Amino acid sequence: MSNKRRALISVSDKEGVVSLARELKSLGFDIISTGGTYKLLRENGIDATQVSDVTSFPEILDGRVKTLHPNIHAGILADVRNPEHLAQISLLGIEPIEMVVVNLYPFKETILKNDCTIDDAIENIDIGGPTLIRAAAKNWQNVAVVVDSNDYAKVIDELKMSGSLSLETRFSLAAKAFRHTAFYDGIISNYFSQKTGNLFPELITLPFEKVQDLRYGENPHQRGAFYKDPLACSALANYEQLQGKELSFNNLHDVSAVVEMLQEFPEMPCAVAVKHANPCGVGIGESLLDAYMKAYESDPVSIYGGIVGVNGILDQETAEELSKQFLEVIVAPDFSKEALSILGKKKNLRLLKVDLTPIHGYDIKAVEGGVLLQDKDSIDLDENKLTVVTEIQPTPLQMADMHFAWKVVKHLSSNAIALVKNQGTVGLGGGQVNRVGAAQIAIKQAGEKSEGCVMASDGFFPFSDSVEVAAQAGISAIIQPGGSKRDQECIDAANKYHIAMVFTHIRHFRH
Repeated sequence: MSNKRRALISVSDKEGVVSLARELKSLGFDIISTGGTYKLLRENGIDATQVSDVTSFPEILDGRVKTLHPNIHAGILADVRNPEHLAQISLLGIEPIEMVVVNLYPFKETILKNDCTIDDAIENIDIGGPTLIRAAAKNWQNVAVVVDSNDYAKVIDELKMSGSLSLETRFSLAAKAFRHTAFYDGIISNYFSQKTGNLFPELITLPFEKVQDLRYGENPHQRGAFYKDPLACSALANYEQLQGKELSFNNLHDVSAVVEMLQEFPEMPCAVAVKHANPCGVGIGESLLDAYMKAYESDPVSIYGGIVGVNGILDQETAEELSKQFLEVIVAPDFSKEALSILGKKKNLRLLKVDLTPIHGYDIKAVEGGVLLQDKDSIDLDENKLTVVTEIQPTPLQMADMHFAWKVVKHLSSNAIALVKNQGTVGLGGGQVNRVGAAQIAIKQAGEKSEGCVMASDGFFPFSDSVEVAAQAGISAIIQPGGSKRDQECIDAANKYHIAMVFTHIRHFRH
């Protein structure tokens, strides 16, 4: 057995690989390589041996089979501390491989292309690469496996300093390697499941990429990090921060609530104010300024220290109004130069540029020991299924406000009530253990504004008490799911007080 040091290098993403190979050569490594990587190294004057020269077998099937050979895998999997292993590979003329540098075919990047076909996707499923990586990671005590170009410099520095990589380093690299292949296979398995239309298969792997570490979690004594769905190109996780302090866990949670709310109203200028992941004011109008003023006037107290989002390019006039408030974050698809100049005077204020295109995916809730998955609550009202159940019919203006209120109430924590007038919220009550309590909170917040407004409830009224409370506040119309055993009791109360009532036959609980 010779004392040659060998490294196998085969990468799809070739960033930094020439420099790495050159450093390894200077440290006495022989390089084994494949296809495009071999060609690139030779073009840069780096001597390398083709895999086919090691296996005595050519690459076949358009490169589908090249490294899948005992001369390669025995060299990677041999435990050089085991005399029997050494004897076996020596008898077969196989040399150990000390390092494997591999990254995989760009499957994720391929399926994100608009013109990607199933054949394109399949051709970008790597077979040999994951096998090499897993083999090297399994034998981490003898083999270093490098899947991330960000680790090249650290590997070279340690080799130069110590002559070899420590067990701690190799174990860390192996852990990253298994994460790498698990993530890769997770994207592939989900792609295939989606193609079969199976939303909830018997096994599921949800791959996520880290966006950033967070200073702490929901509270300072908790740790936190932000991860994104790698296939959600238009999601919050791809935000661009234009100014301000680092975002916190709670900031991001609140911003997500803002984005989800704004996505309800793509057709008109909309503004949303959020506090503790609950809307405290929502408005739509002829302009962003009009929409923002409605959102602000809904609850001028709670907006303090909150997060505001708009669904259009933030303009000078709206920025001037926003600058009058203490806010943590402002979210918009873009900002005008004038707006940036105005808001730039508040150095700690975070400005986030976020693509508001809705994405389809899972709603995930953590429970002790697991998660609950569901598809997103994206259903809208079906005009043909709305039922006016009272003698009095809602006016067109009331109907428009009820549509608006219905979209708002689904974003409040249950039990939830939303009061709306002229396309702006005037009172919101959420997160209550009974519905009449939510109604009382919303009405108290609205004060005199409740007169003539409409009420939306995310769930049915179990009793007529909420209707009684609404009547006392002067509410003119109610939209709710219906479906209670006491629906008729509620209808009778609405008729008694000349309140129009519409059943949606849709529930919007949010826990």
